[in-house]
Amino acid sequence: MELSVLQLAGELALALVAGVLLNLTPCVLPAIPVKIRTIVREAGGNPGQRMLAAIAFASGTLLFFLALAIATAALHWTWGALFQSQILLFILIAVLLLFAYTTYRDVGIRVPQFAYTMRGQRYVEPFLSGLFSALLATPCTGPFLGGVLAATITQPPAVIVAIFLAVGVGLALPYIILLMRPSLLDKLPKPGAWTVRVRQGLAFVLLAAAVFFAQSLVPDAFSRWLWLAWLVLLLVWAGTGLLRSSGRVARAIGPAFALAGVAFIYTGGLVMPATPTAFAWQPLTTANWQQAQAAQRPILVEYTADWCINCKVLERTVYADPQVAQAIHTSDMITLQGDLTQPVNHIEKLLTAQGGAGLPFAVVIGPDGNEIAHFSGLFTAGALIDAIQQTHGGT
Repeated sequence: MELSVLQLAGELALALVAGVLLNLTPCVLPAIPVKIRTIVREAGGNPGQRMLAAIAFASGTLLFFLALAIATAALHWTWGALFQSQILLFILIAVLLLFAYTTYRDVGIRVPQFAYTMRGQRYVEPFLSGLFSALLATPCTGPFLGGVLAATITQPPAVIVAIFLAVGVGLALPYIILLMRPSLLDKLPKPGAWTVRVRQGLAFVLLAAAVFFAQSLVPDAFSRWLWLAWLVLLLVWAGTGLLRSSGRVARAIGPAFALAGVAFIYTGGLVMPATPTAFAWQPLTTANWQQAQAAQRPILVEYTADWCINCKVLERTVYADPQVAQAIHTSDMITLQGDLTQPVNHIEKLLTAQGGAGLPFAVVIGPDGNEIAHFSGLFTAGALIDAIQQTHGGT
């Protein structure tokens, strides 16, 4: 059903807000060091230069979302489908490693010779920063975005393009404002040795993102060694900084990042074999789905992928919650897991049919086959338990 003008205006407004809120999702976290780097580099320029940098940043973001919208309209892609390509993952990992190196060393990005002849080298980094930030945002669906995408996916191509571009504007908006009004950063402490340590610490965030996406390409045992190597490098950096840095604040930066890194590794169980959940997921095959429907029992379907950061957050928190497991057992619920790390046609069709347009997505179905609730993006264990209890009239 096509949207009316009023409905389209509402969807565009929601898409803009969803794009802004997308900055708060774990997927965008690795891009923050690159965005900060762009803002800091341009903060000292004159207003005209900052405006051009803001336009370049926005152009990179919108170019990516335009291409994604066209592909979505033409190929009926779901949000995040790009990451099913191993070639793209290799490219993304290489780009993350490049940005980690340039951020740590505080060196500029080499640009093609033609950029110098066009006098555009100053704006290549803002453009690439906007493009890179948009790419990293696509594995996640933040607040409102799931609903916006679900309503968009069946619309004409022009509507899909307009809504995707609105998401891109929202994603870029906070950084455009900061580029145009760098005085908003004046409340930050003056730069010094501590800012060097922060910049180097943020490089480890980019390196962690590269390791995360590499997990989709290597065996589980090898990925644990990658995380262990990352943690050792972080601890060595923190230790040497503690001994060599001047100033109390600068010395404290390394241990703070190291503590956060250890907590991240521990809570994520990234260097230890995965602990199985208190309930068993069955693969979402065509046969299992048909059997689950015929059983007249409640069903929980989770759609996930190795490249989906928010999916991993949910699996380490919500689905690992003992109260969720207890609710599932009490309800005699069938639990099915659709893995979209690689394209699987029947899973993608079922995801779309159930109202999903991106990952993570989960749906709770009652014994009568009717949907009780669905969840797009991050959600709480309490919300899931409430939906599960509704399948048998419990409280």
